[in-house]
Amino acid sequence: MTDVRKLHEEWNQDPAYHEAYEALRPEFELAGELIAARSRAGLSQAELAERMGTTQSAIARMEAGRHWPSRRTLERLAAATGTRLVFKLVDEAKAAV
Repeated sequence: MTDVRKLHEEWNQDPAYHEAYEALRPEFELAGELIAARSRAGLSQAELAERMGTTQSAIARMEAGRHWPSRRTLERLAAATGTRLVFKLVDEAKAAV
């Protein structure tokens, strides 16, 4: 099985791929944070959905980056996973280091 990270590194050498990936970076980062919060809480997608009063497929769409959740949905997810929602603005020049 091919390691996804290795493929990403290889494909990232292509300027078109790199540009498309960077445009989607916020979605990838949010999806990763959602999956990490659920995992730390020890919950399946179905269990998280039940706690949030939604469906497993809605959780799957958020975790796949196919749905940008509202602030209210993120607050419900935080409460359901025992986490706290924090928004912050990051200086791009410092973030690149």
